[in-house]
Amino acid sequence: MGNSGSAVKVCTDHQGGINWLSLSPDGQRLLTGSEDGTARLWSTADSQCHGHFQGHESYITFCHLENEAAFTCSADHTIRKWDVMTGQCLAIYRGHTSIVNRILVAKDYLFSGSYDRTARCWSVDKEKQIQEFRGHRNCVLTLAHYSSRDVLEEEEEEEEEEEKVSRDLLVTGSTDCTVKVWWVSSGRCYQTLLGHTGAVLCLILDAPNRELFSGSTDYTIRTWNIVTGEQLKVFKEHQGSVICLELVNRHLYSGSADRTVKCWLVDTGERIQTYKAHKHSVSTLKYHAGILFTGSGDACARAFNSRSGVLQKIFRGHKFIINCIQIHNELLYTASHDGTLRIWDIRGICKRNKRRLKKERSAQGRSSQKGSLSRLFNNKVGCMVQQENGEHEAVELM
Repeated sequence: MGNSGSAVKVCTDHQGGINWLSLSPDGQRLLTGSEDGTARLWSTADSQCHGHFQGHESYITFCHLENEAAFTCSADHTIRKWDVMTGQCLAIYRGHTSIVNRILVAKDYLFSGSYDRTARCWSVDKEKQIQEFRGHRNCVLTLAHYSSRDVLEEEEEEEEEEEKVSRDLLVTGSTDCTVKVWWVSSGRCYQTLLGHTGAVLCLILDAPNRELFSGSTDYTIRTWNIVTGEQLKVFKEHQGSVICLELVNRHLYSGSADRTVKCWLVDTGERIQTYKAHKHSVSTLKYHAGILFTGSGDACARAFNSRSGVLQKIFRGHKFIINCIQIHNELLYTASHDGTLRIWDIRGICKRNKRRLKKERSAQGRSSQKGSLSRLFNNKVGCMVQQENGEHEAVELM
């Protein structure tokens, strides 16, 4: 049995809640964007703050970190680009007329979504707006990007002669209940995906399989063919808004305001697991090495065995909602509206989980029937232990 985790370090530099946390592609740095109007750069090597980006005139809603540049967007209607080495503001992207709530960097493009009902595309290097995507009837909340080369056959590409110059597409989700797909080069709407009856809060794209997943305040997740716009499946078991999505090995994980995470088989639409124990909405989630990590409005992060659904550990210490989590080098980073970034050591739980997975594979090799019985027994024991200790007790199966 294990107990509740304690943080390795608590970073308290921000003077307001942290709205987002981004990890650089090389894993060397983290970026936090805050209600205090600043962003901070952290080293994953020593967990120290190595940069303080100041200049926004209102709170930062979202941030994105590349290896050499950081990007922040704000309620001041602007996006800023920063040099991670010097902290200098390299560019200010102006044009939106309301809060910019989401940005996405892809290739040489910077995409943004705003409460002004538009999405926009900017040149990362030239500080210039390239395209405006206008057509939503309400706020643009979430973004995704792909290339038609990833999803279209050659003969299908030839049909789109108008877009031969650039085959990049932008996907936008809005509070107007729709998802739209846009050609980046022209700003033309390629598809409008209709079906949701509530705001679209999150998107996950699986370009190789031509699939898009959308989560909504209508309590559903919907799967779409990104080429034809056809709605493929509707996942209906949540009893609250679907806030976040994660796709791993054709398993879709959905976090909801109903205080649960559910795991679905994408190919069949079957719900195969429900992860409980949260006392408030599930605001963020991340899969790592067979473990599902969640952050919640109850100020706790949790680790679940992704296969059995058994709660393995609770990370307590935050005072308010956890808005974002990242994982690197078996450290869990949690960013909260209480203004702190907390760092947790998850080496022990990861090691035990790997050992357990190895034993399961070995058992399956010896006898598929015995393996099935063993997993069933372990799952029942785990559930019994969890019930005996209550939802506030962190459980680790050795």
